[in-house]
Amino acid sequence: MNVLIVYAHPEPQSFCARMRSVATEVLTDAGHTVVISDLYAENFSATAGSDDFTNRLDPQCLNLGVEQEHAANNNGFAHDIQTGIERLFAADLLIMQFPLWWYSVPAIMKGWIDRVFAYGATYDFGRTWDRGVMQGKRVMLSFTTGAPESTFAPDGRNGDLERVLWPLHAGVFGVCGFQVLPPFVGWAPAWVGDEGRQAIIAQYTQRLRTIESDKPLFFHPHADYNEQSRLRPEIEPATPCQHRGTRKHLR
Repeated sequence: MNVLIVYAHPEPQSFCARMRSVATEVLTDAGHTVVISDLYAENFSATAGSDDFTNRLDPQCLNLGVEQEHAANNNGFAHDIQTGIERLFAADLLIMQFPLWWYSVPAIMKGWIDRVFAYGATYDFGRTWDRGVMQGKRVMLSFTTGAPESTFAPDGRNGDLERVLWPLHAGVFGVCGFQVLPPFVGWAPAWVGDEGRQAIIAQYTQRLRTIESDKPLFFHPHADYNEQSRLRPEIEPATPCQHRGTRKHLR
């Protein structure tokens, strides 16, 4: 299995860096090929713009989607984007390793998604979800938090973790056709002491050893939706962020 680890943390001695090293060691020992994209070390540009393209369809007005499609069809991406796309297509498993900052990925990783997950290359309007370009590939988010697990419970202060991750799980990877695996979370490593951190590493090691048998999360296929992209009446919503009716917020 070919594995791509996209890693984003500015501190080489961070716990995230340790998790990346553990993943590399465990997966390599299991016979897999591991490639690492260290976004900070590569000084990856998080800013999408005209420099993303070696030639432009319309030099006068930048429409990213149009230019991305043109570049995908004409070998016109800048080197860093083309490298990212090639690594992505070569991978059977993508691991996104990062600290959860402000309920999301670091800006440099968001920029990697914005630029590498280019229209015409990794998705288009006819190739999404269960018809997506990335069908057959799998992805797992592996991240650390600053707050303990209890705060990400459905009634926790930070809200249900499944809902927090929906924009990434569904809005990025599900749309592109990935099989999205349940995330691995290193809960609050700064607060759990050495013993707690060792326990996280042990849990992560075990998870990686069995990752090929992991069952992916469920997303509704195209067939479950009507012409307005809403679930058909006979289909019961079965994901964390889809429901019927109006939510009532009680005090």
